[in-house]
This record gives sequence, C-alpha cells and structure tokens, in this order.
Amino acid sequence: MVQTIEARIFRDDEVRMLVEAAAQVAPVVSEARTLDRFIAPVQERLWSLARNLWWSWDSDSTSLFRDLDPIRWRQVNHNPISLLGEIPLAGIKRRAEEQVLHGRINYAYRRQREYLEADRTWGARYAGILRPRPVAYFSAEFGLHESVPVYSGGLGVLAGDHIKSASDLDIPLVGIGLFYGQGYFRQRLDLKGWQQEEYLQTDLNQLPMEPAIGINGEPVMVQIETRGGSIRAKVWRMKVGRCDLLLLDSNVPGNAPEDRELTSRLYGGDGRIRIRQELLLGVGGFRALKALGITPGVLHLNEGHSGFAVLEAIRNRMLEEGLCFNEAVPRVSREVVFTTHTPVPAGHDRFNADLMEEHLGPLREALGLSHETLMELGRENPNNPHEEFCMTVLGLKLSRRANAVSALHGEVSRTMWTGLYPGKPEDAVPIGHITNGVHVPTWLAPQMFRLYDRHLGTGWPEHSSQPKTWEGIENVDDGELWETHLSLKSRLLEFVRRRAVEQAERRGEPLETRQRLARVLSPDALTIGFARRFATYKRANLILADIEKLAAVVNDPKRPVQFVFAGKAHPHDEPGKRVLQQIAELMRDPQFSDKFVFVENYDINVGRHFVQGVDVWLNNPRRPLEASGTSGQKVVLNGGLNLSVLDGWWAEAYDGRNGFAIGTGRTHSNMNVHDTRDGEDLYRVLREEVIPLYYRRDHDGLPRGWIKRMKRTIRTLGWRFSADRMVMDYTLKCYVPAAGGTSSDMHVIL
Repeated sequence: MVQTIEARIFRDDEVRMLVEAAAQVAPVVSEARTLDRFIAPVQERLWSLARNLWWSWDSDSTSLFRDLDPIRWRQVNHNPISLLGEIPLAGIKRRAEEQVLHGRINYAYRRQREYLEADRTWGARYAGILRPRPVAYFSAEFGLHESVPVYSGGLGVLAGDHIKSASDLDIPLVGIGLFYGQGYFRQRLDLKGWQQEEYLQTDLNQLPMEPAIGINGEPVMVQIETRGGSIRAKVWRMKVGRCDLLLLDSNVPGNAPEDRELTSRLYGGDGRIRIRQELLLGVGGFRALKALGITPGVLHLNEGHSGFAVLEAIRNRMLEEGLCFNEAVPRVSREVVFTTHTPVPAGHDRFNADLMEEHLGPLREALGLSHETLMELGRENPNNPHEEFCMTVLGLKLSRRANAVSALHGEVSRTMWTGLYPGKPEDAVPIGHITNGVHVPTWLAPQMFRLYDRHLGTGWPEHSSQPKTWEGIENVDDGELWETHLSLKSRLLEFVRRRAVEQAERRGEPLETRQRLARVLSPDALTIGFARRFATYKRANLILADIEKLAAVVNDPKRPVQFVFAGKAHPHDEPGKRVLQQIAELMRDPQFSDKFVFVENYDINVGRHFVQGVDVWLNNPRRPLEASGTSGQKVVLNGGLNLSVLDGWWAEAYDGRNGFAIGTGRTHSNMNVHDTRDGEDLYRVLREEVIPLYYRRDHDGLPRGWIKRMKRTIRTLGWRFSADRMVMDYTLKCYVPAAGGTSSDMHVIL
C-alpha cells in the first residue's frame, strides 16, 4: 500500500515498479527484524530526545549524545540532530553496546515522557486559568542553546531561561520570535585584535523544528499588508519541554528580495529593516497564533520590539466584539504585560512618521485611527508633532502591567518615563519590577548538580526557588566543595587553552606562539572572568586604567591573578570594538601574555564554561546603566564569587559577605570622575579583600574563608535569582491577574 498526500490512481507500469521495489526491500526488512530488538527503539528514543530541547537542560540526556561520539559532538556544536543524522543505525548499535547505553537511553526517554505528561505541577495548581488561553510571550530573540543560533546576548538568554522555567513549572506559555537564517555573527579577531564579523547560513535540517500546522491542516503562512506591498512569513514550531516556540521566517517565495532577507540576521540593518522585523514579530506573531487556533489570555512583551502585537490584538477585538478603538483598548490592555530592559534612552527603538505610515498605514486604517493619532500612541509628548514613534512608549501606554528587571532599574525607569504620567509623582509611576533570574538546570555544572543531589536532597530542583532548599549547603564538607570547584576550573582552563590555540592557528601565527598558548594560565592562580557584550558602558577596560598596578597584580609570584575575557561588540559599535581590541592586545604584551586570554565568538557554550569555572566574576558597568545582568547569577550557582559594581541585580543581592562590591553605589555627574573612582575602588578591593582571602590557606591547603563566602553566596542567592522564582512572580503578579484568575483583589477608593 502506498500513501500519498493527495488521492491518486496508479498506472499499471507504476504498480509493477512498486511491486518490484517491494520485493527488493523485503530481505532488508526481514533482516532488520532479526536484529537486536533494542535497536529500533533506541534510535527512535534518541530522536525523540533530540527533537525536544528538554535534553539541553537535562545533563543525563546531554551526556548520552556526547558519549555516542565525543569528538564529533564538539565539532557539531553539541547538536544532537546533526550527530544522529551522521551515524548509521549499525553505528548507533555498536556504540550503544560499547558504552552500555541501552539502559541510560531508556531511562532518559522514560524521564522525558514522565516530565511531559506530569499533571501535578506548580502550574496546574496556580495557573489553571491559563490552560485554555495561554500566555503569548513575544521576544525578538531566544537563547536556548548554542546549536540554535537565534540569539545575540542577554535579552535572548533571559527569554530562553524564561520559557524553560515556564516549561518546568508547567505554565501554559507559547513563545513567539523570529527565525534568523544567519543568526548573529560569528566573531573572529585579526592579527591586530580587531573584530571581524562572519555570517553563516543555518541548515534548517539540523534544527529541532518543523512547520507549524494551522487549524486548516496546512502549514501556517502569515501575511501583513504595508503601503509598499505585503510581507509573508512561514512559521516554524520548536518544542521547548512542555512549551512551544513559534519562529517566523520571511525567506519564502512571493516575498520581494529584500523581504526574503528580512529575517536573515539578528539586529542588522537600518531603521527600515528594524520596523519591518518588528511588524513581522508583533503583527505576524499574533496572526500566527490565530492561525494555529490559539487565543492568548495574556500578551507578554519582552521589550518594545513586539509592541505592534497589541495593535493587532486590538484590531481583532474590534472585529470580534463590534467595538470601536477606544472601547477595545482597555479590554486588551488589561491582558498585556510589558517588560522593559533598557535604562538608556538611546536604547529604545524609534521610528519616524514616514516609516510608520509606510508600514502601519493599512493597520492604522483598520483601527480607524488618523496618522497623527497613531503617532501619539508612541510619543512621550503627544503634542509634539516632530517627536518620533517610540516602541517602549507604545508598550507602556497599552499595557496594564509594566515592569523593570531589578529594583534599581525600576527606580531608573520610573524616573525616565515620568513624563508619560503627568500629575503623578515619580514614585507613583506605574512601573514595578520583577528581578531577572536564571534557569538553574541550564547553567549548573553537572558536578555541582551531583553535589547538590547529595546534600540538598533528591528533587531539590523542583524547589530551587525556596530559601530552605539551599540551607543544606552549609553542611557540605569544605574539601568536597573546593575539589568540585577546582575540577570545574581545570575544565575551564583546558577549554580556554584549546580555543586560544585554535584561534592562533586560524590567524596563521607561528608554532612557538601556539605552543605558548597551549600552556597559558595556571590552575593555582586566582582566575577572574569577564564575558558579556562589549558596549562601552560595561567598561571591560576599567581594569586597564592603571597598567602598572595591573602588571603588579598579575605578576605577583606568591599571589598571581589571571583573566579570561569573551564578548562581542555590535558590528556598528566602533568604540566597543576598540575596547575589545585593547583587551586582545594584552595577549601580545610580554607582561600579560600568560595572564590574559580572550576567547573569540562568545556564545552560550563559552558562557557556560566561564560561569562554571571562574573563581571571580568581574562586572563593572557604569551605574545605573545595567538593567539587571544575569551572568553573575549563573556564577553563584556554581560557587563562584561576584566582584561587581552595585548595579542591577547585585545592588539588591550583596550583603557584605556573599561576594565583593566595587564602590558604595554612589555615582558622579562627571563621567570621568565616576570612572576614575570606580577604577580605584576596583584595585582597592582586589588588593585588600579578594586576593588576600583567596590565598589565605590553612594547613590542609584550603581557603576556609573563601569557601565560607562561597557557601553563603549559594545559600543566600541561589533561590532568589532563579528563573523559577522569576516566572512564579510573573505568573502570580501578572499573568493570572491579567487573565482574570484571582480569587480576590480589592482596589482602594481614594
């Protein structure tokens, strides 16, 4: 029997060909049936694991793929789809027998099924109202794993952690983003240390996604009308544990050439490309949900990029309920949650009137609005006809619940946007805060995971947002914790050396240089890590303010210090590239060449190695320009200590004994004075606090004071800055109320 998509009648010659083919295949099928009965289920179960990104935060599943072929696993960037596609059935059989993988594969598969089918979950208990009408979580990027390159940095990784924790908690949530065919750029440094960008096309067949099928049984295709014609996009569906992630892709037949390239690169191009991407994300994303039969109960806009989704939701409400625009706005706005991440005015997307009319004109007409009325929705001062349209202003005006991402960022945001609420004092501006957190299973090293299993009790990950869960860390033997940390540190140094040699080989550097790089960094030296976007306000070069002091610190024969750096500058950020070059050039300076290493092409994999292995995490942005920051939270989980300016999350986390602070939280109106003070404080804390504590050892060679601080940072911060706590906060304080699921809510009458 042959099944085809459409009904058809076969000719006699076609039937003969099929019968002959069947006769040839029959012996192969018969032989396959006589093979070990485990083989077909093993292959099937490995593919089942690979097609759901749950494997990426389950260390047992990850280790299965690695053990199939450790070398190839690294070469394919830890992509199980690529790996399984290369290994024939016989190869899987042989490797499974050699490594005794059958039981582990069956166990991982069973755990995956139990995870996906569980019904006694936190979400089932507290978020049942969202089951028929889920949260639609819009974000311009999602950082889920290094093998899925649709992210650039912190915003995307936060979105990835958010959807993973929503899955773990069983919060009904659907992610909506864009599929970037070339992703963010691959970074390479030339011989002068200058950043070069390279864009590579992603092979769709190597990703765990499939076309999203609509309620009509056909692959979903959305279309958006603009003044210059229509933009079309197909929709991909990706499984992230219990949650779905929808990614819109404009590279489809029928689009103009410029629109086929619209979703090719992340954060590339000019304002015209940006507004078309955001139109696709917001309006196209909402239409994709409708095509799939999903009626969201909550729209969560992760930054202003997706603000146009609210306008499309209002248009739908007008059609469904026969309302005018002003009647539909409050009904939709009460279901909108808006999260702002940017404390710098220049960081908010703005579009001029012509771009808005070119792209939003048809939607504006459907909403029954004049051009000027639409522009006023995105203006802080509606009476200023020259002000551009700001996406953040739109998000704040059309949402009932808005939040910053740390306590300090909440204060900054209320100050920044007080003009939107005339007559209200700054403290009354309706922007709250929910401090960011990180997905514990994603960022916790397997070695630390096993240590926690032994001392925090089985099932502790399900309770990682509760303070009492972490109390058991104080009972861990100092030697056990320190040895675990040293093993992770050794793994980091091996990774950095390997990358440094590979980078030198690519640049054609001499053999002696490569041999030296293979030996750089000492496992006995205090190791400080810095990895993040190389924006100038993050001040990666603050440590370089006094080269003589720096040389004295790193070359102290009794108490040496070494640094590992990673990070990308935006392709158009020339000042950021110059800062990066300063760091890279130290690798060629004889004073620092063995103590400074810059690792190219910062991504989730590089970040994972860094946060799991460093002794100290350095973070010195210009306060108060760091909205939250989450990299230091990942370090906490793995026993590293933070050395940070009191900005973002660290401003509310530091208690004097769970890390180190640069400065007192005071700033200065003169930027040069501000930077000079922070630079002096950085060196003072290093010399007077960090270095002495690290090298103060007892007769067993253990830094007892340092280990005590490690335990305190894990105990006091592990629960507070987990993504589970963050998503619980969003659910109880935003999602459930927005969906109308609260049992009581008394408004005070003034």
